[in-house]
Amino acid sequence: MLSLSAELSEATVNLQMINGDERATDGDVAHAKVLMHFAESFARRDETALTQARTALLNEAGPDVLVDTAGVAANFQRMVRIADSIGIPLDDRNVALSAGVREELDLQRFASAKNTPQASLKVRLMSLIARPMAKRMIKKMEAQRSKSES
Repeated sequence: MLSLSAELSEATVNLQMINGDERATDGDVAHAKVLMHFAESFARRDETALTQARTALLNEAGPDVLVDTAGVAANFQRMVRIADSIGIPLDDRNVALSAGVREELDLQRFASAKNTPQASLKVRLMSLIARPMAKRMIKKMEAQRSKSES
């Protein structure tokens, strides 16, 4: 969803930051490097690194961003644990929509990836169509919402 959200807002996002790539550029994400360090230390459960990352994020972005970041990280951790514990695979639609991103981030390297079947050629081709269609659909929904709020 991050890459689709970035496309919709026409923001530049370097997905390699998700993998903790120090060489990755920040793009249009405010506080990208300190957010990356926070997420990495949180995911690794490295208390020392997390304390340093928390302090750096607080100093650079302020307490509101720190609290929001910790809340988002905790929520994702919760969702991932639930999905992994019951073995939820991605459904066909999400396999198609996320095929390129999952490949770019090399998500198959994680043990939980075994729950998601490899995308067939048909699904990979569908992803080339589904992503632009989803983008158009979301823009249309936003326009309708704006129109109804007027």
